[in-house]
Amino acid sequence: MPQQGPGRLDRALVRQVVKQSVLWLLALGAILFLSAGTLRWPEAWVLLALSALSGFVSGPIIIRHDPELVRQRLRGPIQKEQKPWDKALLAVVVTLALVMPVVAGIDVKRLGISHMPPWLEVVGALCIVLSLYLFHVVMMTNSYATTVVRIQDERGHRVISSGPYGYVRHPMYSGAVLYFLGIALLLGSWWALGIAAVIIVLFAVRAVCEEETLKHELDGYAAYAERVRFRLIPWVW
Repeated sequence: MPQQGPGRLDRALVRQVVKQSVLWLLALGAILFLSAGTLRWPEAWVLLALSALSGFVSGPIIIRHDPELVRQRLRGPIQKEQKPWDKALLAVVVTLALVMPVVAGIDVKRLGISHMPPWLEVVGALCIVLSLYLFHVVMMTNSYATTVVRIQDERGHRVISSGPYGYVRHPMYSGAVLYFLGIALLLGSWWALGIAAVIIVLFAVRAVCEEETLKHELDGYAAYAERVRFRLIPWVW
C-alpha cells in the first residue's frame, strides 16, 4: 500500500498516534497517582491534560504535514542505526524521566516534604505549554527531527537552518529543557527539580556529542554551526 504524502491525512497513522498517546497517558497517570497514593492531585491532572495536547492536537497536524517524520519518531528512542553512545545516553534520560514523577508523587503527596509556591507551579505549566509549542514548530520545520542521533542518508538528510534553527542549533533540546523544568515545577517537587537538572545536563552533553557527528558526517553542518553560535539558549549557550 503506497504511503500518503504531505497534505493528505494518513488515518491509519493518526490511529496509531492516538493509540500510543492514550497508552502513554494511562501509563503516566498510573505512575503519578500510584506514587502519590491519591487521585486528589490537581497538578497531576493538569500535567495529563497538557500532555494530551501533543498527541491529540499537534499530532494530526504534523501527520498531515510530514507523515514520514511521524513514522520515524514512532520507532522509539532506541534504534539499531543510532550511535552507541546515544543509546546509552538516552537509556539514562528515559529512566530518569520515568523516575521523576514517581519522586514527585512520593515527595509532595505521601511525605509532604516539598512546599513550592503556587506561582512557581503556574510558571511550570507555562513552561510545558511553551515546550510543546516549540516541539511542534521544530517538527513542522525539520523533517529529520527524529528521536535518535543518526545521519538519515536514505531520506536525503540535509542541514536545516530556518525557523527556530536560525536562533539555536538544537531547538528540540531547548524545548526539552523547558519541558522537564516545567514538570518538576508544576508538580511542586524540589526533589524532582533536581532530577530535571540532571536530565538537562545530559541533553547538553548529547547536544555536544551530536554536533561532533553532524560536523563530520553531514555536509554543511560545520558552516551552519559557525553561523548560528548558540546551542540551546540564545545569547547564553
